[in-house]
Amino acid sequence: QKLSIVFAIDRAGLVGADGATHAGSFDLSFLRCIPNLTIMSPSNAKQMYQMLNTAFDMPGTVCVRYPRGTSKVDQYISDECIKAGTAEIMRQGSNIAILAFGTMLEAAMQAAGELDATVVDMRFVKPLDETLIIKLSKSHAQFITIEDNAVNGGAGSGVSEFLHQQQINTPLTILGLPDTFTEQGTQNELYELYGLDATGIINAAKQ
Repeated sequence: QKLSIVFAIDRAGLVGADGATHAGSFDLSFLRCIPNLTIMSPSNAKQMYQMLNTAFDMPGTVCVRYPRGTSKVDQYISDECIKAGTAEIMRQGSNIAILAFGTMLEAAMQAAGELDATVVDMRFVKPLDETLIIKLSKSHAQFITIEDNAVNGGAGSGVSEFLHQQQINTPLTILGLPDTFTEQGTQNELYELYGLDATGIINAAKQ
């Protein structure tokens, strides 16, 4: 019906102390296949507010998925919006382009120094910034996507589908959660366990 609805999706990704049963590990996979849906994934608290503003201003159904945590509300409240379907280059490097979704941006930035990698805050899972992906494919030899969602059908799968549709042969490594239910542990422990920290990104790039 293309109704204007905003889904504010709390506890996305790995939730640490809330336990394995509360992990938001699958939402990108089951939301991506729904037509006429916009999906945003903020990388920090300020961006979350900007995306909620954007969602309320957009026609149609919009999802904003954000992790478990706290923020200083007064510090991050903003009237700013984000242009739909656009990503942002956070670091310009060479050879490797890391496409980070949501809070995985921090780990990507930590790894980028050692790899001299370009880092992109993708911001939108659907629609992807296809123009930027095409541009990066012409200047980089390798893509790495990283997300706190199951690899199967997640954001990285969306990038892979687009590269295939465009017949772009740039190698792609997809980092995300495995095809299992997650373990119990703190967020940092689980990021390390599943290779979603800076070390995991560096190892994936070298492999």
